[in-house]
Amino acid sequence: MNKIVLAAVATLALSGAAFAETAAVAAPEFAAVDTDANGTVSLVEAQVAWPALTAEEFAKVDADANGELTAEEFAALVAAEAAK
Repeated sequence: MNKIVLAAVATLALSGAAFAETAAVAAPEFAAVDTDANGTVSLVEAQVAWPALTAEEFAKVDADANGELTAEEFAALVAAEAAK
């Protein structure tokens, strides 16, 4: 009985890790994050996709410093978040 419980716990732990790895690989698409459909992504919109994103991290990829990310700047954010 103990072996069955241990095997079940191990299986759940491994499947959870696999799910987390898959979720980390799948980045949100620009259009899905641009919820107001204005063609740019604000810090607030980006934080919905990445809740831990700071204003400083956002500013690093906001090349023109206008407070909004273009599709190209968004791609840089996706890359930066994937590298974490």
